[in-house]
Amino acid sequence: MSRIGKMPISIPSGVTVSVSADSVITVNGPLGELTQEMDSSLKLNIEDGIMTLVRPNDDKDIRSKHGLYRSLIFNMVKGVSEGFTTEQELVGVGYRAAANGQMLEMSLGYSHNVVLELPKEIKVETKTERGKNPLIIMKSSDKQLLGMVAAKIRSLRKPEPYKGKGIKFVGEVLRRKAGKAAGKK
Repeated sequence: MSRIGKMPISIPSGVTVSVSADSVITVNGPLGELTQEMDSSLKLNIEDGIMTLVRPNDDKDIRSKHGLYRSLIFNMVKGVSEGFTTEQELVGVGYRAAANGQMLEMSLGYSHNVVLELPKEIKVETKTERGKNPLIIMKSSDKQLLGMVAAKIRSLRKPEPYKGKGIKFVGEVLRRKAGKAAGKK
């Protein structure tokens, strides 16, 4: 039995959830609107501000989708009501980031600056303080899109295991390796 799939989802005030005939879920809230196509075998029950996902039988395929769609719907509800935020820091000498609207320009130690155009659903800001690593802060109501963009930015210069230089998430713990030994005697 899916433990995640059985959990109810509470709908906060100001958020509306609707299901169309072709199993497309639309969630509207103060931070925007998100849609997700759902498997037609699963049913969504909404009553008294609480939403539950019900499956018709215990087939393996349906069981595997039960928890998945519950998590996707929960993230949609949380996204349009509270939103999601990711913070990434640039560790390295001379690494910088600057945001101009939807354009993110980064200096990552290459011979050229890397310029990334972000989707309009993501709001980006950069923070640079003296003595600290530059930060890239992104906010969005769509958790999937935010994660994909954050992974793309991280892939431009992954943290290396010796000095830890690169783009990493704030709070991410990196496995560090010891450098080569000093010298043979």
